[in-house]
Amino acid sequence: MDPTTRTPTIVLIGHGMVGQRFLEELAERGVSGRARVVVLCEEPRPAYDRVHLTSYFSGTSPDELSLLPEGFAEKHGIELRVGDPAVAVDRAARVVTARSGASFAYDTLVLATGSVPFVPPVPGRDAEGCFVYRTIEDVCAIESYAAGRRAGVVVGGGLLGLEAAGALSGLGLETHVVEFNERLMAIQVDEGGGAALRRTVENLGLVVHTGVGGQEITRGAAGEVTGIALSNGSTVAADLVVFSAGVRPRDQLAREAGLAVGERGGVVVDERCRTADPAVYAIGECARAADGMVYGLVAPGYEMAATAADAIARDLSPERLQQADGATAFTGADTSTKLKLLGVDVASFGDAHGTADGCLDVVYADSRSGVYKKLVIGRDGTLLGGVLVGDAESYGLLRPLTGSVPPAAPERLVLPAGLGPPTALGPSALPDEAVVCNCHSVTKGTIRAAVADEGLATVPEVKRCTKAGTGCGSCLKVLGQLVNDELAASGVAVDTGLCGCFAHTRQELYEIVRVRRITSYRTLLDEHGREGARGGDGCEVCKPAVASVIASLAPSIGAEGHVLDGEQAALQDTNDHFLANLQRNGSYSVVPRVPGGEITPEKLIVIGEVARDFGLYTKITGGQRIDMFGARVDQLPRIWARLVDAGFESGHAYGKALRTVKSCVGSTWCRYGVQDSVRMAIDLELRYRGLRSPHKLKSAVSGCARECAEAMGKDFGVIATANGWNLYVGGNGGATPRHADLLAQDLSDAELVRLIDRFLMFYIRTADRLERTSVWLERIEGGLEHVRDVVVHDSLGICEELEALMAAHVAGYRDEWAEALGDPEKLRRFVSFVNAPDVPDPTVRFVPERDQLKPDLTLLTLDPPKRSAAR
Repeated sequence: MDPTTRTPTIVLIGHGMVGQRFLEELAERGVSGRARVVVLCEEPRPAYDRVHLTSYFSGTSPDELSLLPEGFAEKHGIELRVGDPAVAVDRAARVVTARSGASFAYDTLVLATGSVPFVPPVPGRDAEGCFVYRTIEDVCAIESYAAGRRAGVVVGGGLLGLEAAGALSGLGLETHVVEFNERLMAIQVDEGGGAALRRTVENLGLVVHTGVGGQEITRGAAGEVTGIALSNGSTVAADLVVFSAGVRPRDQLAREAGLAVGERGGVVVDERCRTADPAVYAIGECARAADGMVYGLVAPGYEMAATAADAIARDLSPERLQQADGATAFTGADTSTKLKLLGVDVASFGDAHGTADGCLDVVYADSRSGVYKKLVIGRDGTLLGGVLVGDAESYGLLRPLTGSVPPAAPERLVLPAGLGPPTALGPSALPDEAVVCNCHSVTKGTIRAAVADEGLATVPEVKRCTKAGTGCGSCLKVLGQLVNDELAASGVAVDTGLCGCFAHTRQELYEIVRVRRITSYRTLLDEHGREGARGGDGCEVCKPAVASVIASLAPSIGAEGHVLDGEQAALQDTNDHFLANLQRNGSYSVVPRVPGGEITPEKLIVIGEVARDFGLYTKITGGQRIDMFGARVDQLPRIWARLVDAGFESGHAYGKALRTVKSCVGSTWCRYGVQDSVRMAIDLELRYRGLRSPHKLKSAVSGCARECAEAMGKDFGVIATANGWNLYVGGNGGATPRHADLLAQDLSDAELVRLIDRFLMFYIRTADRLERTSVWLERIEGGLEHVRDVVVHDSLGICEELEALMAAHVAGYRDEWAEALGDPEKLRRFVSFVNAPDVPDPTVRFVPERDQLKPDLTLLTLDPPKRSAAR
């Protein structure tokens, strides 16, 4: 192209995630100001975040998924033609023809056509009810068709397959996953990781079939899907089938234009992402890179977009042309991935399968918690790669260390917190050349320079400057730590305030509320908020945090109001606002308290009758309660009226409070039991019920060392001994499992209760917002020993005060649902539609769900094509 004679034209075919990144890279280099840029997009909308496509089913709108900033195309003079794909390329004439008939002469052509779903050649794949899972239109069609259906099958157990399975499960369908390989996610995880992932997926209610393929889609008389016949001779009954068995490069346009493609597809490009035709580039999933790979991940596509944009910018600028030898080159990419599939963390990085000669594996596995961690280590101690399933918290640190010798022994890097000696491995241990943000290839050194040299002081500022953390987001935690570490190293005071409204930490606000006996959020904000925030409305960070603080101190500071009274009601999040847990389909759960899991036949009958009469799905949980799902908000008072009349009270499943105290049967029934664990569990649950805290609290009491109640995975756990009780604290069986630590042993009943009182109130007093006891115990200075000194030995002289706070809570406890039922004003909020509380919405209907469990079970949906009212 000759920029001195006319304005050159760049035509981009495809406007997916990689296509949009290419446009941004052009804009950064000033190319869009010197060239005409035309974009031909097949889909009816601009680029959107395909990585988080499944979030559509949890209420994220297509607009929220959009990657095109408002005004971006207009600002940079980009001609974006949505719904008008390219249908032909004439390389000799350098002309692209669109489906609309419009033609565009180009100087430079960039192919970003992505990939297409691979649909195995299974007979019947064209039946009504067969779908692929790739676009927003695909998920809309699946959602519409799934209404009223019972079961679905996903063909493919890889990344997209499990995403699709999660979507079907969330729509209320019995979900099967069929995977031809012997394990799920065979590319990313090894045999051990696949086994852990399968156990966890099956525990979530999905049915997994591995080592088999689909032989035929069976159809009914009208041609609709009725099931799938598998290669092992079995048949799975289903109402719909989603094919998610991988993708293939979308290279048909390139083939028809005479461009070279790889044996397995993909437009062949060089290190500059240029094809054999110097005027044509190919980037993303449609390209076969110089290393022979076709990359199906977004991060390599982003790198290719930058490489192509750089090469084009150099061609446009004579001064840059002379420096072409130093141009960006794409020679390969890191294929590390970290995802949350069906709520399960899965990550792999480097040589995850241990293919290097002489490498060694360091493995930690906990089948009970669904955690599997493997590091691949070279004989010289170099970290070569790894697999993380169930707990990928360390991914952000381990991946950048790949290729180097870690500063701690490998076995210490895989052990959960609380097992073995503590590991002081943090972002400060990373070398400057370590890539922290894989999506944008941002190194630790670049982040440090942004803070030290550019004067940036916040994570959002660093994100805008470096692009770190703006991709998949898996590096955000490390990014925040690096920014704060660099600020501290530069002598800059780090803002530790709770939010933009308060310069104080949650712990400091707790002390202010306690000492000054402040019972109002408005008073706290006006008297102790930041200057610019006083008189304002606060924010969604501090309002629920302050509400929790006031609630936990209520009896001690004279705050007598109900959680739904006046100002307090406005501070609550969605769950507390209706005293119920909001579920993914827009309905609510009802969870009565069952202390210690002990329940009478009469109460069981009441629960059964309520579930039957209101069409609720019932489930016995791991916390020894019976949860009921599927209630509309307007049904909640009627349901709870019957439960309260039967002697039940709120189980606080909706609040950051005590959930349950689980127990085994103890010495009453078990021949191994040495103490009455049921009685102790009931006493503890009744004592701490309704206790508001920074995060949810779970507990358990085991009647002997066999530990049947799994007390060592709880925030506070009790295990019986021949001499009394052992108290463990700081356990967590959640996303980052941690075994609890022994705080004290051989305690009497009175000593046990006293230490738990102190421990809980010390945690509530000093923890950050939304900080579990496990994280708090690791963070607090001095760790377990400090907590033991304070709680057991009263080193700070505050134990009497902690005990008094707990005594006030116990004396002031009131059941929130019982009080709400007696107050007509509170009951006014429990309506589905505030503008028509007594008139049902004509678009709302009820369809069967999980028929195999309960034929009359219902799920709130909307007639297609409208979205769910809850969304």
